[in-house]
Amino acid sequence: MKKILLAGLLLAVLLPARAQKYDGIVDKSVALIGNDIVMLSDVEQEAQMMRARGLTVDKAARCEILEQFLVSKLFLTQAKLDSLTVNDAYVESALEQRMNEVLTTLGGEQKTEEYFGKPLYKLREEWRQAMQDQSLIQEMQRNVASDIPKLTPRDVRKYCEETPEEDLPMVSTKYRIRQIGIYPDREAAELAVKERLIGLRERIVAGEKFSTLARLYSQDPGSMSKGGELGMASRSIFWPAFSDAAMSLKVGQVSQIVETPDGFHIIQLIERDGDMFNARHILIKPQYTSEDRDRAFQKLDSIRLMIVGDTISFADAARHFSEERKSATSGGLLADEYSGSSYFEKDQLKPADYNALRDMKEGDISEPFESLDNEGRNGNTIYKILYLEKVIPAHVATFNEDYSSLLSEIDAKNSQKALDKFIEERIKTTYIVIDPLFQGCDFERKGWVK
Repeated sequence: MKKILLAGLLLAVLLPARAQKYDGIVDKSVALIGNDIVMLSDVEQEAQMMRARGLTVDKAARCEILEQFLVSKLFLTQAKLDSLTVNDAYVESALEQRMNEVLTTLGGEQKTEEYFGKPLYKLREEWRQAMQDQSLIQEMQRNVASDIPKLTPRDVRKYCEETPEEDLPMVSTKYRIRQIGIYPDREAAELAVKERLIGLRERIVAGEKFSTLARLYSQDPGSMSKGGELGMASRSIFWPAFSDAAMSLKVGQVSQIVETPDGFHIIQLIERDGDMFNARHILIKPQYTSEDRDRAFQKLDSIRLMIVGDTISFADAARHFSEERKSATSGGLLADEYSGSSYFEKDQLKPADYNALRDMKEGDISEPFESLDNEGRNGNTIYKILYLEKVIPAHVATFNEDYSSLLSEIDAKNSQKALDKFIEERIKTTYIVIDPLFQGCDFERKGWVK
């Protein structure tokens, strides 16, 4: 499928070129499309970003990059002709996200200015213009796709009848689940963590190296091997409590205990630069004993027996006993926080949850087991029983069972067709010149080289 998405193509125009030569070739325009040009530096910049993501960049990849630029220019030109307006809220939000990403990657404002050879205010101006162009491209793509007639149930049924079965989408096995969750004794475990961190802080204040203790005791796998050091980064990428505590410190100072959804920390500030900082931290998470587990399992076993004995329904038991409050209010029913769907595929479930239910049948209730909730980056320990309310086996999509999925599939295909048609028509009517450096490209669309 062609890679023209309604969300638009966020290309390396967001990052201005640093060098002026590429493989011995001085930077130059490599394509003229209408009144716009594409520079070799634009292509090489995107290639550099691809390499940073671990992708292979060869001549074919550069040809694909150039074609993406050309397609974007077609939409941008038409957007300007149609006098579309920029979404300022999107631009400012995307700009701040880009600034934070680049500053974090390069290690602060000074290093970013050195890398690009420009002051930060100039970079911000250039990136804002790029984001404005991107906003117009997205709006133009939405306008093109919005001209498609709305689908009716009859259209969806006709699609099912006329499409060969092997070409219809496959629907994965889906599960509708209720849960009852019991947390361990957090108060005692948290008190133990705080006592450990107080002891470590006292050792640091007395002269021991923070980095040494971080390697020995921190439970953050991403930083413990580096002595707890996080690297220069924007405060926006951390939990607010963590950022606020780090930014309030003097260089070398060690914080008091800081609680975040990941656990408990002590922090030592290394460097601060505007809204960026580098710090070390030691993270320790509450640990629970076998007694905690046994106590929770006994309670869940008692609840399970009441449900199996028809003393109480699973939904009512969840409302009354479950300590996982997000699902308890709906009778233990799990729902996706973004889509609202109460059906989950295997990959959407916690591994422990799937292991508990994979051999269950509809109406079964699991034995108690240990899992994680959805708080923090990795989740907190919780003990559960699950009720498998319904299973929809994997199958080829049908009109009666998968109308919404089919509707989305057809809408996406029709939108893609409309975008492809727009591109083909504009290629025919737009003045385009491709530099000899790229004329040997096997472009996905014909007509670029005239």
